[in-house]
Amino acid sequence: MAETSRSFPDSWRKRTPRAELLIWVGWFALVALFAFCWQVMTQDTIWAFVTDAPTQAADIGSRMIPPRWSYLPALMEPLWDTINMATLGTLLAVIMAVPIAFLAARNTTPSVRFARPLALLAIVSSRSINALIWALLLVAIIGPGVSAGIVAIALRSVGFVAKLLYEAIEEIDQSQVEAVTATGASTAQVIDYAIVPQVLPAFAGICVFRWDINIRESAVLGLVGAGGLGLKLQDSLNVLAWPQVTVIFILILLTVLVSEWVSARVRHAII
Repeated sequence: MAETSRSFPDSWRKRTPRAELLIWVGWFALVALFAFCWQVMTQDTIWAFVTDAPTQAADIGSRMIPPRWSYLPALMEPLWDTINMATLGTLLAVIMAVPIAFLAARNTTPSVRFARPLALLAIVSSRSINALIWALLLVAIIGPGVSAGIVAIALRSVGFVAKLLYEAIEEIDQSQVEAVTATGASTAQVIDYAIVPQVLPAFAGICVFRWDINIRESAVLGLVGAGGLGLKLQDSLNVLAWPQVTVIFILILLTVLVSEWVSARVRHAII
């Protein structure tokens, strides 16, 4: 019996009074933090608007039906701009992300002390700023239009692609690298024959997955002047053309569904 009791996991043993006290203190701190955050979030809330929200939503919903299908031909060019924005932005991001990923990976970086921190800083900087923020900045610099949207998508995506790619590079089989290196191959040849074949499937999947995400993001960048369907959505909202808004929503939904299907098929073919 003694041996059986000693074989029980530590988590089954009775907690000490100190452990119980720490657990209760932790729960109290969590509840206090929640109460404080709730107070901060709701201090400027006008509750009359909150209680009236269902009525307002029902009113707007009734104005959105039926959709104005005659507006659909006017959305074809913005839809093409949205797809191009996502595609070209993803392509530009991939071009920038590949060297950054090789600089960030421990097994390929030329300098762990200098090059790798700079590459990681670029990755973090890209991922920490939303595409809408990039678009706002670039619209002010480049001007409104699809060009600002393409660059915004690229700057937002480069960190995503580079992070997943450098993690894939760090997880490669080093025995293949050592075998190619033993033949007297140069650094470029080692990368070409030992590293690239191992990370190529993951790289392709990352690119397609990011393109799928960028279709969603590019559809709303027009709200800040970056062109595409978002620009038409903003115009319709400004004039309260709710039947047109319905058509735009349906078109965005169908576009996202198609991009999701394409992305899933490509990833399935790769994997």
